[in-house]
Amino acid sequence: MLWTGAGQIGMAIARRIGFGKKIIVGDKNLDHAKAIAKMMKEAGFDVVPVETDISSRESILNLIAEGQKNGEITALINAAGVSPNQAPFETILKLDLYGTAVLLEEVGKVIAPGGVGVTISSQSGHRMPQLGDEIDEQLATTPTEKLLSLEVHLNQQNNERIS
Repeated sequence: MLWTGAGQIGMAIARRIGFGKKIIVGDKNLDHAKAIAKMMKEAGFDVVPVETDISSRESILNLIAEGQKNGEITALINAAGVSPNQAPFETILKLDLYGTAVLLEEVGKVIAPGGVGVTISSQSGHRMPQLGDEIDEQLATTPTEKLLSLEVHLNQQNNERIS
């Protein structure tokens, strides 16, 4: 099982579905991944921490390769992400939009038949206005490597869509 974003919400899900599985937990902060892996091991889980930056395709591929060393990947928990009070807008897009898309794309290529995945999202998206059908369609259909080039801009001061 792969798990990104070594935090409390991801850990709750991993504890629920990860018993009896090898769990590979990836986090940008390796010390954080090690600490959460230690807590999980003390609770009887088999967990390996891996430094993982989901805004990097190479880093995601390394996480997947680590998982594949232990057999088929049967589950994905994506709890990695940042909110407006944690990072600038560009970082949010690179991690939450692009990184999530790459993670789903790459894990989708290798997940075992019948495999499952969950991506955790924050309520931060509800603070912004609706993007509309056209932008929603663009976000759903644009090739992953072109997502960050979309001409969707938000006025961050008052959260209004400006194009």
